[in-house]
Amino acid sequence: MKKFMLLHFGFEQPTAEIMQAWKNWFESIADKQLDQGGFAGGREISADGTRDLPWDMQCITGYNIIAAESLDAAEEIAKSNPFISGIRIYELR
Repeated sequence: MKKFMLLHFGFEQPTAEIMQAWKNWFESIADKQLDQGGFAGGREISADGTRDLPWDMQCITGYNIIAAESLDAAEEIAKSNPFISGIRIYELR
């Protein structure tokens, strides 16, 4: 099994329906999930300086580390996620 990180993008005020969809998704991947977490804000540091990152549809709101056979298998797991704006998948080395 390989490890993959799923990065969740986008924030909107959660409703009861959104929270239930996430709860259902976490239950559906319980046997594949190795770690998970969320973010509460952040900063970007670049040659132009430092700026606080906005909490909007472009922000990274959380991550999951899952076990899957391949990138294609990780993609199938990610497709069932109730993401807000988008989700990115990276294989971990």
